[in-house]
Amino acid sequence: MTDPVRTTTLFIAAISLGLMAGLFYGYAGSVMPALRRADDHTVIDVMQRINVAIQNPLFGLLFTGALIATGVAAFQQFSAGHTAVWVPLVIGLVLYLATMAITFGVNIPLNNRLAAAGPARGIADPQRVRGEFFDRWVRAHHQRTLTCTGAFAAIVWSLIAYGQI
Repeated sequence: MTDPVRTTTLFIAAISLGLMAGLFYGYAGSVMPALRRADDHTVIDVMQRINVAIQNPLFGLLFTGALIATGVAAFQQFSAGHTAVWVPLVIGLVLYLATMAITFGVNIPLNNRLAAAGPARGIADPQRVRGEFFDRWVRAHHQRTLTCTGAFAAIVWSLIAYGQI
């Protein structure tokens, strides 16, 4: 018989990781390819606006909540002795920590440098600013999309092992 608290925690981890993976995929599959075709000022302006807009309470809750829920779920399953469920949770946790490391180590510093460049229309050399930002940001973003999707897949694996799928 499954425990409702452990089950709920697993579902919260799965939903939050799924939403994060979907968000990252949405950027990778549509936003960034569209911006690749845009002029330099537009890329800078749109990314500056996105970087401000994404700093909101719901995003913060999901971004950190995915880590917390996955960590709590891993602890609960370890404490219950459910190795078949615990192992994929730890894999998911490690992959999500990698997602966060890429975000804090590459994407956010690039976002901050882009913001420091000032308003897009006032930048004298937008090609240089875009060149210092875009390709590095996209490469790191693809990496974190893969790690976050892997974390989500690991949570699905844990749900299967737990008997909820």
